[in-house]
Amino acid sequence: MATQWLQEKSWLDVEEYLKKDDRIIIPVGSTEQHGCFAALGTDTYVASTLAEDASDKTGVLVTPPVWYGWSPHHLARPGTVSVRAEVLIELLSDMIESLASHGFKKFVVINGHRIVNISWMQIAAERAQRENQVKVAIFDPAFMSKEISKELGFGPIGHAEEIEISHMLYRYPELVDIEKAKDNPKKDEPLYHLDPHDPRDTLCYVPATMEDMLGTYEATGDTVGGCPTQSSADKGKKYHDHVVGRLVQVLDMLKD
Repeated sequence: MATQWLQEKSWLDVEEYLKKDDRIIIPVGSTEQHGCFAALGTDTYVASTLAEDASDKTGVLVTPPVWYGWSPHHLARPGTVSVRAEVLIELLSDMIESLASHGFKKFVVINGHRIVNISWMQIAAERAQRENQVKVAIFDPAFMSKEISKELGFGPIGHAEEIEISHMLYRYPELVDIEKAKDNPKKDEPLYHLDPHDPRDTLCYVPATMEDMLGTYEATGDTVGGCPTQSSADKGKKYHDHVVGRLVQVLDMLKD
């Protein structure tokens, strides 16, 4: 079954779809620096490829991806486009409201931008459910991959690290120049473990600033947090297949 992209359908196609299904997937990512070696669209690409394969397995429609996130700290390197959280709340709310008006009732929003996107997504989801009587599930790959990440021996979640880059090497190898990658291992801090794979995770989130990123760049020559040189397409495939399986489970749960 081919990916069911909304933008490739006619209104008649959508009308027919709604006679048998009321679910839809919304992939959301960002356009921001991912080191000097990986595509700016990494977060959106990974959200989209998860949506594609889940759609292939279930037939659920997928909206065009949202290519922007809240990324002010990543403005430290050129090409990053950061959109204010309040604008993103309005955007996602309007998308859901529009689709709900046609009869869509169950929405799975894939978060490709990790914890930075979650807060505004939660606000948009709550508003959409309250105002449109729909169900909105926020699917975050970082939280849905604890088992496989441990099995694969991935290091801590960071930025443009082994997890993201393995995923990209599997699905979009042409968008990664791994020879340019440099490791910048994350420092262990006693009360600041922002990593759902780590049992010490405290959710003590202190947003990074552009000054922080500039400091990383000056110290290391890039703006990476983690060890991208440990990435591989093989690990990316195992990670991808596991997360797609979890996404299909969520979609099946919302079927009835």
